[in-house]
Amino acid sequence: MKEINESEKTFEKINSLKKGEYENCVFKNCNFENEDLKGVKFYDCQFINCNLSLVKITNTIFRDIKFSECKMLGIPFESCNEYGLTVSFENCNLSHSTFYKRKISKTKFENSQLHEVDFTECDLSNSVFSNCDLANTKFENTNIEKADFRTSFNYAINLDVNKIKKAKFSLPAITGLLSHYDIEIE
Repeated sequence: MKEINESEKTFEKINSLKKGEYENCVFKNCNFENEDLKGVKFYDCQFINCNLSLVKITNTIFRDIKFSECKMLGIPFESCNEYGLTVSFENCNLSHSTFYKRKISKTKFENSQLHEVDFTECDLSNSVFSNCDLANTKFENTNIEKADFRTSFNYAINLDVNKIKKAKFSLPAITGLLSHYDIEIE
C-alpha cells in the first residue's frame, strides 16, 4: 500500500488516517479512538478537539505538535519514535497515559488533566505544568529540574528519587512534596 504525503491541509470530523506523512496539517473534531497510527509521521501539526484515546503509536513521529482540547486517555507515548519528539498540550485530558523514559524537556502542559500519568524515568526538565491536575501521577527517577509546577495541584513527588534542582512550586500545593513522609502538616 502506497503511503500518502499530505501538507498544509485541514482534516475535519474524520475517524481514520492513511499511513504516511502529514506536515503543517490541522485535525479538527476528529475521532481517532483506538486508531492504528503506527509509523505515521506528523510534523508541525495541530490536533484540536480530537479524541485520540488508546491510539496505537508504535514508531509514530510527533515533531512540533500542538494538542488543544483533546481527549487522550491511555496513550503509550513510550512507544512512539523518540527522535525529535516535541509536543505541547492545552486543555487536554491525558489521564492514564505513559511517557516512560521519554525525553520531553521544555514541554508545556496547560490547563490539562493528568490523572495517573506515568512519567517514570522521563526527562521533563524545564517543562511547564500550568494549572494542571496531577492526581496520582507517577514521578519516579524523573528529571524535573527547572520544571514549573507553581499553578498545578494534586501532585505527590518523592524528593528522594527524582531530580528536582531549581524546580518551581507554590504554597499550599507544596505539601505534595512531603506526602510520602507520612507527616502531619497544619
